[in-house]
Amino acid sequence: MKLPSRSKTLLLIFLLTLIASARSFADITLPKLISSGMVLQRDSPIKIWGWAYPSETIQVIFLEETHQTIADKNGNWSLKLKPLPFGGPFNMLLKGQNEIVLEDILIGDVWLASGQSNMEINMQRVSPLYEEDIKSADFPFIRYFEVPKRYDFKTENVDLPSGKWQTINQSNILSISAISFFFARAIHEKQGVPIGIINSALGGSPVEAWISEESIKQFPDYYDEVQRFKNDDLIEEIERKDAAIASDWYRRLNQNDKGYQDRLPWYAPETDSDQWKEIENPSLWKGSELEGVNGVVWFRRDVELPANWSGKAAKLNLGTLVDADSVFVNGKFVGSTGYQYPPRRYSVPEGVLKTGQNTIVVRLISNIGEGGFVPDKPYELVLESEKIPLEGKWKFQVGSVMEALPPQTFIRWKPVGLFNAMIAPLKHFTKKGVIWYQGESNADRPEDYAKLFQTMINDWRNNFGQGDLPFLYVQLPNFMKATANIENSNWAKLREAQLQALALPNTGMAVAIDLGEWNDIHPLNKKDVAERLALLARFNVYGESDLTASGPMYKSHVIENNKVILSFEHIGEGLVAKNGKSLKHFAIAGDDMEFLWAEAKIERNQVVVWHENITNPKAVKYAWSDNPEGANLFNKSGLPASPFRTSEELFH
Repeated sequence: MKLPSRSKTLLLIFLLTLIASARSFADITLPKLISSGMVLQRDSPIKIWGWAYPSETIQVIFLEETHQTIADKNGNWSLKLKPLPFGGPFNMLLKGQNEIVLEDILIGDVWLASGQSNMEINMQRVSPLYEEDIKSADFPFIRYFEVPKRYDFKTENVDLPSGKWQTINQSNILSISAISFFFARAIHEKQGVPIGIINSALGGSPVEAWISEESIKQFPDYYDEVQRFKNDDLIEEIERKDAAIASDWYRRLNQNDKGYQDRLPWYAPETDSDQWKEIENPSLWKGSELEGVNGVVWFRRDVELPANWSGKAAKLNLGTLVDADSVFVNGKFVGSTGYQYPPRRYSVPEGVLKTGQNTIVVRLISNIGEGGFVPDKPYELVLESEKIPLEGKWKFQVGSVMEALPPQTFIRWKPVGLFNAMIAPLKHFTKKGVIWYQGESNADRPEDYAKLFQTMINDWRNNFGQGDLPFLYVQLPNFMKATANIENSNWAKLREAQLQALALPNTGMAVAIDLGEWNDIHPLNKKDVAERLALLARFNVYGESDLTASGPMYKSHVIENNKVILSFEHIGEGLVAKNGKSLKHFAIAGDDMEFLWAEAKIERNQVVVWHENITNPKAVKYAWSDNPEGANLFNKSGLPASPFRTSEELFH
């Protein structure tokens, strides 16, 4: 039978496609982690794996040894290399129906860095603190792999869609996770071995998003939520509704903004601002006439500049603004930020500034009525070493008033999704340990965090096939305004839940109660955090047994007469009150469990706590608040004590 011309064409296309697909399937392919530039874990069996044609013979030639295996009926293959000492760089040849050469491979220690935004934040974000560290960043034996930020509720992914190993140097240092970099550098310089960091972190993520479906079954509410979000139609509907609501809100906000309706837009220097009101900035709107305002508020500040500034490029630092802003200098747009957290560091290009009066205008959008200029941040114009402060009186005018913007559903934070997409593909890559910084997103529900967190640690160890994998983590730092009140703080409860994870073997906790910022959930000091994690690694993982790696941890107490005597672990060479001052942030309670601020002193490396009006003390707590400003129990190694309480009755 003779085929019509069109049918012949379609058949030919089909056959060519089939041949191409078969050829593609026959080729050896590798996961993104197994690639040039990688670091393989020393002193442990090394798994190399990938995909090929069913029953295809695969050879891996490495360090003059040939290893061979056969792909299974589904095309999966893997083999293990014997443990190797640190070294490199080396090349690896893989042979099947095709050949792959991997170059510049190092043998060293591989650490997984995970958590939420404080583990994700890069060196660009913290650059004002670390100019010299950035300038000197050239580390051919430190490699960095960033996992793409994705979720999947249905399937444990076997590979990543993208990603590559990078050598840390001047071309990429600003994009590298700050904690990952400082931790890797500290370990590399101390141990003298290549270090690989796999960073798999996502801002805002709660701990349940990082747990496998099998393990989340222990938590029925979370498990049920996973089942709901396996429905693609549900996700699409939520995303469509959220997008429509946000689009309509911003459309009406912009449409009604008086700042764009006058003859001159309000960012123009010639705009008449005589009738605008005044406000002291930086300040948040609570307690001012702007309290509760949703919508747009325009702010204006005139600055006198000397002649040497004229025409020069400069920097404009506007601290942190809540929530979103657009900024203009002399009518020229210089930058915008779409949400509240990032520092506002804008560049003023050449030709904009002039001698005499210059006008800075900020169009600030408040989404939920809690807007403002965050205090205790830098607000300044900067030209080389000169700084013009911008604190003080600003004029303001409301441009548009709106209802609060309804909250968005963050689907990517739902249970299991991040495990499937960002952790499961890392299963077979042997690791030295894990560093973890997370908890902020669970702080409003701390009661279940202890079990969730410990479940996650065990879950990862089981999935990685490394049952004793070292797991080092950061306790939440101080945050929010310090108060003189004795609080029943959720952040304190979350820290306690983190403390409880030390009951698991091969864990370590870096206390950061002195490294936070009251006005920023993302404190810039990442170097000290990373170096405290590195101290734990040196002690727990690298066997430096004579090292003091942790601050004091509450161990036990006794009650003698009207005093509570507290004993601690990890006191090192002794307990101290930092800066030689009296101990602060101890509270004590009697039979009524009503806490009062206590007297406390160090005696024979114990802490004695009392209150003259409490004759029968029952419980003590230390640094038990969101921000225990001035908490100063340390050891002589300069490491702070973890917040704690002596009685679980405080839950009630």
